[in-house]
Amino acid sequence: MTFWTYLLHCADRSYYTGHTDDLDKRVHQHQEGILGGYTSTRRPIELVWAEGFKTREEAKAAELTIKNWSRAKKEALIARDWDRLKRASIPPAERAARASTSLGGTPRLRSGIREKGNAVVEATPPPVIVLVRPQLGENIGKAARAMLNFGLTELRLVAPRDGWPNPDAGPAASGADIVLAEARVFDTLAEAVADCTHIYATTVRKRGVTKPVLTPEAAARQVHATAGRCAYVFGPERSGLETDDVALAHSIVTVPINPEFGSLNLAQAVILLAYEWSKHVPSGVEGGVALASPPKAPLDPPADHGEMEQLIQHFIRDLDAAGYFFPADRTEATLRTLRTTLTKTGWSYNDIRMMHGIVTTLGRARKSAPPPDEV
Repeated sequence: MTFWTYLLHCADRSYYTGHTDDLDKRVHQHQEGILGGYTSTRRPIELVWAEGFKTREEAKAAELTIKNWSRAKKEALIARDWDRLKRASIPPAERAARASTSLGGTPRLRSGIREKGNAVVEATPPPVIVLVRPQLGENIGKAARAMLNFGLTELRLVAPRDGWPNPDAGPAASGADIVLAEARVFDTLAEAVADCTHIYATTVRKRGVTKPVLTPEAAARQVHATAGRCAYVFGPERSGLETDDVALAHSIVTVPINPEFGSLNLAQAVILLAYEWSKHVPSGVEGGVALASPPKAPLDPPADHGEMEQLIQHFIRDLDAAGYFFPADRTEATLRTLRTTLTKTGWSYNDIRMMHGIVTTLGRARKSAPPPDEV
Protein backbone atom coordinates (compact mmCIF):
# COMPACT_ATOMS: atom_id res chain seq x y z
CA MET A 1 0.00 0.00 0.00
CA THR A 2 1.16 3.52 -0.82
CA PHE A 3 0.58 6.40 1.59
CA TRP A 4 0.34 9.86 0.10
CA THR A 5 1.23 13.36 1.24
CA TYR A 6 -0.57 15.94 -0.89
CA LEU A 7 -1.05 19.67 -1.46
CA LEU A 8 -4.35 21.24 -2.52
CA HIS A 9 -4.77 24.72 -3.99
CA CYS A 10 -7.95 26.23 -2.57
CA ALA A 11 -10.37 28.77 -4.05
CA ASP A 12 -9.01 31.52 -1.78
CA ARG A 13 -5.47 30.82 -3.14
CA SER A 14 -4.33 29.20 0.11
CA TYR A 15 -2.74 25.75 0.28
CA TYR A 16 -3.91 22.75 2.28
CA THR A 17 -1.56 19.87 3.20
CA GLY A 18 -2.75 16.39 4.16
CA HIS A 19 -1.97 12.68 3.97
CA THR A 20 -4.03 9.62 3.03
CA ASP A 21 -3.87 6.01 1.86
CA ASP A 22 -6.39 6.61 -0.98
CA LEU A 23 -5.50 9.76 -2.88
CA ASP A 24 -8.37 9.78 -5.41
CA LYS A 25 -11.00 9.18 -2.74
CA ARG A 26 -9.58 11.84 -0.43
CA VAL A 27 -9.44 14.49 -3.18
CA HIS A 28 -13.07 13.67 -4.06
CA GLN A 29 -14.06 14.05 -0.39
CA HIS A 30 -12.38 17.46 -0.23
CA GLN A 31 -14.01 18.55 -3.49
CA GLU A 32 -17.50 17.56 -2.30
CA GLY A 33 -17.05 19.04 1.19
CA ILE A 34 -17.66 15.64 2.79
CA LEU A 35 -14.80 16.00 5.27
CA GLY A 36 -15.78 19.42 6.58
CA GLY A 37 -13.00 21.48 8.09
CA TYR A 38 -10.64 23.83 6.27
CA THR A 39 -11.31 22.93 2.63
CA SER A 40 -15.10 22.70 2.92
CA THR A 41 -15.44 26.50 2.80
CA ARG A 42 -12.68 27.02 0.23
CA ARG A 43 -13.94 25.01 -2.72
CA PRO A 44 -13.31 24.27 -5.49
CA ILE A 45 -9.93 22.75 -4.71
CA GLU A 46 -7.22 21.45 -7.03
CA LEU A 47 -4.63 18.75 -6.38
CA VAL A 48 -1.29 20.38 -7.24
CA TRP A 49 1.28 18.03 -5.69
CA ALA A 50 1.47 14.53 -4.22
CA GLU A 51 4.25 12.19 -3.14
CA GLY A 52 3.99 8.51 -2.23
CA PHE A 53 5.59 6.91 0.85
CA LYS A 54 5.95 3.33 2.05
CA THR A 55 4.52 3.93 5.54
CA ARG A 56 1.85 6.15 7.06
CA GLU A 57 4.39 7.49 9.56
CA GLU A 58 6.59 8.81 6.73
CA ALA A 59 3.62 10.40 4.97
CA LYS A 60 2.43 12.06 8.18
CA ALA A 61 5.93 13.34 8.96
CA ALA A 62 6.14 14.87 5.48
CA GLU A 63 2.71 16.47 5.96
CA LEU A 64 3.74 18.08 9.25
CA THR A 65 6.98 19.36 7.74
CA ILE A 66 5.38 20.87 4.63
CA LYS A 67 2.60 22.48 6.67
CA ASN A 68 5.24 24.63 8.36
CA TRP A 69 6.80 25.71 5.07
CA SER A 70 6.41 29.18 3.65
CA ARG A 71 4.23 29.77 0.61
CA ALA A 72 7.38 30.26 -1.48
CA LYS A 73 8.74 26.85 -0.47
CA LYS A 74 5.42 25.12 -1.19
CA GLU A 75 5.19 26.70 -4.63
CA ALA A 76 8.79 25.73 -5.40
CA LEU A 77 7.95 22.15 -4.39
CA ILE A 78 4.82 22.16 -6.59
CA ALA A 79 6.88 23.43 -9.53
CA ARG A 80 9.64 20.93 -8.68
CA ASP A 81 12.06 23.81 -8.99
CA TRP A 82 14.79 22.54 -6.69
CA ASP A 83 17.04 25.60 -7.04
CA ARG A 84 14.17 27.86 -5.97
CA LEU A 85 13.33 25.44 -3.15
CA LYS A 86 16.93 25.66 -1.90
CA ARG A 87 16.83 29.46 -1.93
CA ALA A 88 13.46 29.52 -0.16
CA SER A 89 14.81 27.13 2.48
CA ILE A 90 17.36 29.64 3.74
CA PRO A 91 15.93 31.20 6.93
CA PRO A 92 15.28 34.97 6.81
CA ALA A 93 17.93 35.59 9.47
CA GLU A 94 20.49 33.73 7.38
CA ARG A 95 19.55 35.68 4.26
CA ALA A 96 19.89 38.92 6.24
CA ALA A 97 23.29 37.84 7.53
CA ARG A 98 24.47 37.13 3.99
CA ALA A 99 23.19 40.49 2.85
CA SER A 100 24.98 42.29 5.70
CA THR A 101 28.19 40.48 4.79
CA SER A 102 27.96 41.76 1.24
CA LEU A 103 27.53 45.27 2.67
CA GLY A 104 30.64 45.10 4.82
CA GLY A 105 29.50 42.99 7.79
CA THR A 106 31.67 40.47 9.64
CA PRO A 107 32.03 37.47 7.31
CA ARG A 108 32.15 33.90 8.57
CA LEU A 109 34.34 31.82 6.26
CA ARG A 110 33.98 28.10 5.57
CA SER A 111 37.54 27.49 6.72
CA GLY A 112 36.62 28.38 10.28
CA ILE A 113 38.52 31.68 10.15
CA ARG A 114 36.59 34.81 11.00
CA GLU A 115 37.59 38.41 10.52
CA LYS A 116 37.27 41.24 13.04
CA GLY A 117 38.35 44.50 11.49
CA ASN A 118 41.84 43.89 10.15
CA ALA A 119 42.57 41.05 12.58
CA VAL A 120 42.21 37.41 11.60
CA VAL A 121 41.20 35.12 14.46
CA GLU A 122 41.68 31.36 14.20
CA ALA A 123 38.86 29.12 15.37
CA THR A 124 38.65 25.33 15.38
CA PRO A 125 36.29 24.63 12.47
CA PRO A 126 33.44 22.15 12.85
CA PRO A 127 33.96 18.85 11.04
CA VAL A 128 32.53 18.28 7.58
CA ILE A 129 30.07 15.42 7.13
CA VAL A 130 30.75 13.51 3.90
CA LEU A 131 28.23 10.96 2.61
CA VAL A 132 29.77 8.68 -0.01
CA ARG A 133 27.38 7.37 -2.68
CA PRO A 134 24.24 7.79 -0.53
CA GLN A 135 21.31 5.86 -1.98
CA LEU A 136 18.08 7.41 -0.67
CA GLY A 137 17.17 11.08 -0.51
CA GLU A 138 15.26 10.56 2.72
CA ASN A 139 18.41 9.20 4.38
CA ILE A 140 20.31 12.31 3.31
CA GLY A 141 17.54 14.41 4.87
CA LYS A 142 17.64 12.44 8.10
CA ALA A 143 21.42 12.82 8.26
CA ALA A 144 21.02 16.59 7.80
CA ARG A 145 18.51 16.64 10.65
CA ALA A 146 20.97 14.75 12.87
CA MET A 147 23.74 17.20 11.97
CA LEU A 148 21.82 20.38 12.75
CA ASN A 149 20.63 19.03 16.10
CA PHE A 150 24.25 19.21 17.24
CA GLY A 151 25.43 22.32 15.42
CA LEU A 152 26.95 20.87 12.24
CA THR A 153 25.93 22.48 8.94
CA GLU A 154 28.46 21.53 6.26
CA LEU A 155 27.33 18.50 4.25
CA ARG A 156 29.19 17.09 1.25
CA LEU A 157 27.78 14.41 -1.03
CA VAL A 158 29.89 12.12 -3.20
CA ALA A 159 28.09 10.78 -6.28
CA PRO A 160 24.59 10.42 -4.75
CA ARG A 161 22.81 7.57 -6.52
CA ASP A 162 19.65 9.51 -7.38
CA GLY A 163 21.35 12.83 -8.09
CA TRP A 164 21.00 16.10 -6.23
CA PRO A 165 18.83 17.93 -5.22
CA ASN A 166 16.52 15.11 -4.20
CA PRO A 167 12.87 15.91 -3.35
CA ASP A 168 12.76 13.16 -0.71
CA ALA A 169 15.44 14.85 1.38
CA GLY A 170 13.47 17.95 2.40
CA PRO A 171 10.56 16.31 4.25
CA ALA A 172 12.93 13.89 6.01
CA ALA A 173 15.13 16.77 7.19
CA SER A 174 12.25 18.11 9.33
CA GLY A 175 13.36 21.72 9.09
CA ALA A 176 17.12 21.30 8.65
CA ASP A 177 16.77 23.02 5.28
CA ILE A 178 19.87 25.18 5.63
CA VAL A 179 22.04 22.03 5.70
CA LEU A 180 20.49 20.73 2.48
CA ALA A 181 20.58 24.14 0.80
CA GLU A 182 24.32 24.44 1.42
CA ALA A 183 25.18 20.82 0.53
CA ARG A 184 27.94 20.44 -2.05
CA VAL A 185 28.26 17.56 -4.53
CA PHE A 186 31.52 15.94 -5.66
CA ASP A 187 32.35 13.19 -8.12
CA THR A 188 34.94 11.49 -5.91
CA LEU A 189 35.78 11.24 -2.23
CA ALA A 190 39.27 12.58 -2.91
CA GLU A 191 37.75 15.80 -4.27
CA ALA A 192 35.31 16.08 -1.37
CA VAL A 193 38.05 15.98 1.28
CA ALA A 194 40.78 17.81 -0.64
CA ASP A 195 40.76 20.75 1.81
CA CYS A 196 40.72 18.58 4.96
CA THR A 197 43.79 17.91 7.08
CA HIS A 198 42.42 14.87 8.90
CA ILE A 199 39.87 12.38 7.57
CA TYR A 200 37.94 9.89 9.69
CA ALA A 201 36.37 6.86 8.00
CA THR A 202 33.40 5.39 9.85
CA THR A 203 33.07 1.62 9.64
CA VAL A 204 32.23 -1.38 11.82
CA ARG A 205 34.03 -3.86 9.59
CA LYS A 206 37.68 -4.85 9.59
CA ARG A 207 39.60 -3.67 6.58
CA GLY A 208 42.77 -4.74 4.85
CA VAL A 209 44.42 -1.45 5.80
CA THR A 210 46.31 -0.42 8.91
CA LYS A 211 44.86 2.72 10.48
CA PRO A 212 44.44 4.03 14.03
CA VAL A 213 41.02 2.97 15.34
CA LEU A 214 39.15 5.46 17.54
CA THR A 215 35.85 5.65 19.37
CA PRO A 216 33.53 8.56 18.49
CA GLU A 217 34.54 10.32 21.72
CA ALA A 218 38.26 9.95 21.07
CA ALA A 219 37.78 11.16 17.50
CA ALA A 220 35.84 14.21 18.75
CA ARG A 221 38.66 15.16 21.13
CA GLN A 222 41.14 14.84 18.29
CA VAL A 223 39.01 17.00 15.98
CA HIS A 224 38.93 19.78 18.58
CA ALA A 225 42.71 19.56 18.94
CA THR A 226 43.33 19.75 15.17
CA ALA A 227 43.99 23.17 13.68
CA GLY A 228 42.73 22.38 10.17
CA ARG A 229 39.41 21.17 8.85
CA CYS A 230 38.41 17.56 9.57
CA ALA A 231 35.93 15.29 7.82
CA TYR A 232 33.76 12.43 9.04
CA VAL A 233 33.15 10.08 6.10
CA PHE A 234 30.16 7.72 5.91
CA GLY A 235 29.53 5.03 3.31
CA PRO A 236 26.44 3.92 1.37
CA GLU A 237 23.51 2.58 3.38
CA ARG A 238 23.70 -0.97 2.06
CA SER A 239 27.41 -1.75 2.12
CA GLY A 240 29.29 1.01 3.93
CA LEU A 241 32.65 2.37 2.82
CA GLU A 242 34.75 0.41 0.38
CA THR A 243 38.36 -0.45 1.21
CA ASP A 244 39.60 2.18 -1.25
CA ASP A 245 37.50 4.80 0.55
CA VAL A 246 38.96 3.83 3.92
CA ALA A 247 42.47 3.97 2.44
CA LEU A 248 42.04 7.74 1.95
CA ALA A 249 41.39 8.27 5.65
CA HIS A 250 43.90 8.95 8.39
CA SER A 251 41.87 7.20 11.12
CA ILE A 252 38.97 4.78 11.48
CA VAL A 253 36.07 5.56 13.80
CA THR A 254 34.03 2.64 15.06
CA VAL A 255 31.50 2.05 17.83
CA PRO A 256 31.52 -0.94 20.20
CA ILE A 257 28.39 -2.73 19.07
CA ASN A 258 26.52 -6.03 19.34
CA PRO A 259 28.71 -8.52 17.42
CA GLU A 260 25.59 -10.43 16.40
CA PHE A 261 24.01 -7.35 14.78
CA GLY A 262 26.50 -4.69 13.73
CA SER A 263 24.15 -2.47 11.73
CA LEU A 264 23.51 1.26 12.22
CA ASN A 265 21.51 3.27 9.73
CA LEU A 266 23.11 6.34 8.20
CA ALA A 267 21.42 8.96 10.40
CA GLN A 268 22.21 6.98 13.56
CA ALA A 269 25.88 6.86 12.65
CA VAL A 270 25.94 10.59 11.89
CA ILE A 271 24.19 11.51 15.13
CA LEU A 272 26.64 9.47 17.23
CA LEU A 273 29.64 11.38 15.90
CA ALA A 274 27.87 14.76 15.83
CA TYR A 275 26.81 14.39 19.46
CA GLU A 276 30.29 13.45 20.66
CA TRP A 277 31.77 16.42 18.78
CA SER A 278 29.21 18.85 20.25
CA LYS A 279 29.94 17.72 23.83
CA HIS A 280 33.38 19.32 23.62
CA VAL A 281 32.31 22.69 22.19
CA PRO A 282 32.76 25.31 24.92
CA SER A 283 29.86 27.72 25.39
CA GLY A 284 30.16 30.83 23.25
CA VAL A 285 32.99 29.54 21.06
CA GLU A 286 32.83 30.46 17.39
CA GLY A 287 32.34 27.44 15.18
CA GLY A 288 29.75 25.49 17.11
CA VAL A 289 26.86 25.57 19.53
CA ALA A 290 26.71 24.45 23.13
CA LEU A 291 24.06 21.85 23.86
CA ALA A 292 20.94 23.03 25.65
CA SER A 293 19.71 20.48 28.18
CA PRO A 294 16.10 20.46 29.39
CA PRO A 295 15.69 22.49 32.59
CA LYS A 296 15.95 20.44 35.75
CA ALA A 297 12.91 20.46 38.00
CA PRO A 298 13.89 21.51 41.53
CA LEU A 299 13.65 18.72 44.09
CA ASP A 300 11.53 19.08 47.20
CA PRO A 301 13.62 19.82 50.29
CA PRO A 302 14.27 16.73 52.43
CA ALA A 303 12.16 16.17 55.52
CA ASP A 304 13.87 16.79 58.84
CA HIS A 305 14.21 14.17 61.57
CA GLY A 306 11.30 15.52 63.59
CA GLU A 307 8.87 15.13 60.66
CA MET A 308 10.15 11.61 60.04
CA GLU A 309 9.68 10.71 63.69
CA GLN A 310 6.08 11.95 63.64
CA LEU A 311 5.35 9.68 60.68
CA ILE A 312 6.91 6.68 62.45
CA GLN A 313 4.78 7.32 65.54
CA HIS A 314 1.69 7.62 63.31
CA PHE A 315 2.46 4.19 61.83
CA ILE A 316 3.02 2.70 65.29
CA ARG A 317 -0.28 4.04 66.69
CA ASP A 318 -2.41 2.77 63.82
CA LEU A 319 -0.61 -0.57 63.54
CA ASP A 320 -0.95 -1.11 67.29
CA ALA A 321 -4.68 -0.31 67.13
CA ALA A 322 -5.05 -2.84 64.31
CA GLY A 323 -3.31 -5.57 66.35
CA TYR A 324 -0.29 -5.74 64.08
CA PHE A 325 2.30 -6.19 66.85
CA PHE A 326 1.79 -9.85 67.63
CA PRO A 327 3.16 -11.77 69.40
CA ALA A 328 4.02 -9.21 72.07
CA ASP A 329 7.57 -10.49 72.61
CA ARG A 330 8.40 -9.60 68.98
CA THR A 331 7.16 -6.02 69.25
CA GLU A 332 10.56 -4.46 69.92
CA ALA A 333 12.21 -6.22 66.96
CA THR A 334 9.28 -5.33 64.68
CA LEU A 335 9.47 -1.67 65.71
CA ARG A 336 13.19 -1.64 64.98
CA THR A 337 12.61 -3.11 61.51
CA LEU A 338 9.83 -0.60 60.82
CA ARG A 339 12.04 2.33 61.82
CA THR A 340 14.95 1.03 59.73
CA THR A 341 12.71 0.60 56.68
CA LEU A 342 11.16 4.06 56.89
CA THR A 343 14.46 5.85 57.42
CA LYS A 344 16.17 4.23 54.42
CA THR A 345 14.47 6.47 51.85
CA GLY A 346 15.25 10.15 51.41
CA TRP A 347 11.76 11.41 52.22
CA SER A 348 10.72 14.95 51.36
CA TYR A 349 8.20 17.02 53.33
CA ASN A 350 5.54 16.30 50.68
CA ASP A 351 6.31 12.57 50.87
CA ILE A 352 5.73 12.67 54.62
CA ARG A 353 2.41 14.49 54.22
CA MET A 354 1.24 11.96 51.63
CA MET A 355 2.11 9.01 53.87
CA HIS A 356 0.27 10.61 56.82
CA GLY A 357 -2.79 10.87 54.57
CA ILE A 358 -2.52 7.24 53.45
CA VAL A 359 -2.21 5.91 57.00
CA THR A 360 -5.11 8.10 58.21
CA THR A 361 -7.36 6.98 55.35
CA LEU A 362 -6.61 3.31 55.94
CA GLY A 363 -7.40 3.78 59.64
CA ARG A 364 -10.77 5.35 58.83
CA ALA A 365 -11.62 2.55 56.42
CA ARG A 366 -10.84 -0.04 59.09
CA LYS A 367 -13.04 1.71 61.68
CA SER A 368 -16.00 2.05 59.29
CA ALA A 369 -15.85 -1.54 58.05
CA PRO A 370 -18.63 -3.85 59.42
CA PRO A 371 -17.63 -6.63 61.82
CA PRO A 372 -16.69 -9.90 60.09
CA ASP A 373 -19.94 -11.65 61.14
CA GLU A 374 -22.02 -8.90 59.43
CA VAL A 375 -20.33 -9.25 56.05
